Amino acid sequence: MKNLEEPRIKYISHKAKGVYANILLDDWFKRTFEELPSSKRLLTLLLQELIPERRIVDIKYAPQEHTNPNPDKRGIRVDVEATDADGTRFLVEMQREPQDFFYERAVYNASHCIIRQMEIGEDEYDFPSVYFIGLVDFPLHRDPDRVLYRYSIYEDTDKELMTDRLHYILLELPNCGRALGPDATVLDNFCFSMHNMQFLEERPADLRQEIFELLFDAANIATFAPEDRIKYEYAMTTERDIRNQIRYAEKQGKEQGALEVARRMLSKNKDIAEIVEFTGLSEEQVRTLMPPQASA
Repeated sequence: MKNLEEPRIKYISHKAKGVYANILLDDWFKRTFEELPSSKRLLTLLLQELIPERRIVDIKYAPQEHTNPNPDKRGIRVDVEATDADGTRFLVEMQREPQDFFYERAVYNASHCIIRQMEIGEDEYDFPSVYFIGLVDFPLHRDPDRVLYRYSIYEDTDKELMTDRLHYILLELPNCGRALGPDATVLDNFCFSMHNMQFLEERPADLRQEIFELLFDAANIATFAPEDRIKYEYAMTTERDIRNQIRYAEKQGKEQGALEVARRMLSKNKDIAEIVEFTGLSEEQVRTLMPPQASA
């Protein structure tokens, strides 16, 4: 599998350029897809690409809070939720980091959306369709050229569809290896844009459809109101601090593990050169672990 983080075109660097915001951050994802005057149109265009078999004309935003009918159990909050004219619901979530039970979380969240539609005393289960749409900034699958995965509930043997009321759609943003190429789809280019937005100096020439005009306009820091710019700069400072803390903790963890391995090797009278080669520690680090008489 090729390294998806390596620059593929001249627009990309490994350092944020300060032209476009990182719209993967929670507040800025919500701002882009719900809070701006252009958000409804942008989200509609994305839904049309994801669900071409449906004719999505107009959407309305819905509250993101879902309380659990059982007061002792947890509810949920999704990033963006919208309904179509026929009541179809779209739950849109941005997930930046891998986590355990990601698929189970998708099922849990979609189930809350179904429960919310059922009125007390309702004995008919003819609820409108629910689409869980997850934008993930990490690869769940190993195909670097496939960004879209769709799931429904099927019978194991003959693949008969159990119900058309529940769907799961995943967009894997880093798997955009075809983006900006001759075979790129709108979704390939959309994933590329979302994944790399903060590193771009300009909108690539190939991205001229309306969905990209709206997306890049929403992320253009130069158009931010002063209070939004201050809020974003603070968010990015916090983000950098968190990343540095994570990297430091990871480094400390790896080093502590290497030191423990070195101690065990010393107890078995292994040569210093062998320990250095095996653990990646320096000779000086290894010698500090030795008893005074042994290191003299």
